[in-house]
Amino acid sequence: MKRTMGVEEEFLLVGDDGRPVAKATEALDAADESARAPQVPGAAGGALETEFMEEQLETSTHPRSELSDLAAEIRAGRARAQRAADRVGAQIAALATSPWPFEGTTVARLRYLEARARFGLTAREQLTSGCHVHVAVADDAEGVAVLDRIGPWLSVLLALSANSPFWQGEDSGFASYRSQVWARWPTSGPARSFGSAEAYHEAVDAMVATGTILDQNMVYFDARLSARYPTVEIRVADVCLDADTATLLGALARGLVETAAREAADGLPAPVLRTELLRTASWRAGRSGLSDDLLSPHTWRPAGAHDVVGELVAHVRDALGDAGDLDAVTQLLGRLWSSGGGAARQRAWHAEADGDLRRVVERAVEVTHA
Repeated sequence: MKRTMGVEEEFLLVGDDGRPVAKATEALDAADESARAPQVPGAAGGALETEFMEEQLETSTHPRSELSDLAAEIRAGRARAQRAADRVGAQIAALATSPWPFEGTTVARLRYLEARARFGLTAREQLTSGCHVHVAVADDAEGVAVLDRIGPWLSVLLALSANSPFWQGEDSGFASYRSQVWARWPTSGPARSFGSAEAYHEAVDAMVATGTILDQNMVYFDARLSARYPTVEIRVADVCLDADTATLLGALARGLVETAAREAADGLPAPVLRTELLRTASWRAGRSGLSDDLLSPHTWRPAGAHDVVGELVAHVRDALGDAGDLDAVTQLLGRLWSSGGGAARQRAWHAEADGDLRRVVERAVEVTHA
């Protein structure tokens, strides 16, 4: 039986000039009931919610077994978010950071306001949009066995998704500057091996007990056990510029989880996770995306991005084949290589428009729904 997978996407709300607009709560209040309904199996597009900032909307799919169904729901979710934005004269853009300078507006919920007060500029500047993939696991024990094995490959997912070259009106020099901003949170980034569900939960409880973070939901590992669902939640990626890349992430994430679970069931030992190398690999992936070398999880030495992505596909090939996803992944990767990825496309638009950030956002809105 195939594992189910689901995708959460966060989007910027922008006005006609391409600048972020603080209208998320207003958009949800104005949306029809179906857009705000709890998830119902079989419904298209999943849920629609606010995020940390009023300049964002978040969509989520239902758990899906078939990749084609997931792809359809990702597109339906984007359309649903746009219908809500239409009611307040805004648009959604799949941009992981705003190209324009901004001052973020925290959603008026007690937890968010407390985080803003406690974390200062880190919270005030968290207008960043990610893509989170949930993949079903049997229980926490299987989930931790998976977490202990997928860490070396998460930086490759970040490189594939990299879609945030601009920050506060300037080219940041990074393909994913969102990953740099996100790294300011005290619990973000790669995690060590845990060995058991008990050790994982003890670590989370210890972090909460320090009083530094509000609760377990602020444990922002690159991949973690979901507190809400029986899933491993892979959180490392930028929101993807186009729906195809988000679909690709879903397929590869499921392939990673299935491969890791099989290795654990077969008694193969988990790799030794050196968090300093995992963090370095992630930083490098965020810096260059697909435009330069990445670190190979086999050698921890630089290798061409094409080669490292090929290593990831080879690693999960059996799982992709068994799920019927291999041909689709091959096609989706071909499209991604042809386009250059989200960061490369944004920079190309910027150059074509002689540095006009408004045009970058306009093109991103178009591709969000393409």
